[in-house]
Amino acid sequence: MLFDDTYKTIESRAEGLFKDKGSKFIAFAYPILSESEVKPILLGLRAEHTKANHFCYAYRLSPDRNVYRVNDDGEPSGTAGRPILNTLLSADVTNILIVVVRYFGGTLLGVPGLINAYKSAAAEALGLAEIIEKTVNERYAIRFDYLIMNDVMRLIKEEQLNVLEQQFDNDCSIVFEVRKSQLNKVLQRIEKQAGIESKYLGTT
Repeated sequence: MLFDDTYKTIESRAEGLFKDKGSKFIAFAYPILSESEVKPILLGLRAEHTKANHFCYAYRLSPDRNVYRVNDDGEPSGTAGRPILNTLLSADVTNILIVVVRYFGGTLLGVPGLINAYKSAAAEALGLAEIIEKTVNERYAIRFDYLIMNDVMRLIKEEQLNVLEQQFDNDCSIVFEVRKSQLNKVLQRIEKQAGIESKYLGTT
């Protein structure tokens, strides 16, 4: 296969803790699918940890792992967000946000100390998370006439497509997911069947 159609992520939220010279670094790892999920999670953590000094984070998104962002939240540049991101990179995981909440203990840790603390807390949370493998799926919508419904349903069954939405009227529509490695075969079959319009909806 020329491309990879699987990626690794985490099943559910996980938490890790690292302590150094009185400072506490609590790491929270979350499975996420879009950047819009980040802000509500941060707001929730800030409400929960009102006495914490920093909320540093990194996230990595998309099956091809090319969307990412880091935030040092007031720590010296490069000492927090980047070490958290490096933990995600070295584990080769994506669709994950890790936020490290720091309670300052009164003693400065210096740049190497901070890098180690943020990296260690993030690694602890990731180590306690359940890592799962998911397939890269493409979503499509098809529209067709009610008269060819049986042909369409047979195609869906034979190709084992995952139907997400369906509407059957005079004009029918189905939204389905197909594994990336199967996509060309499925699209060829759809194109051969007269009367089906298809529309690409994105990758999940």
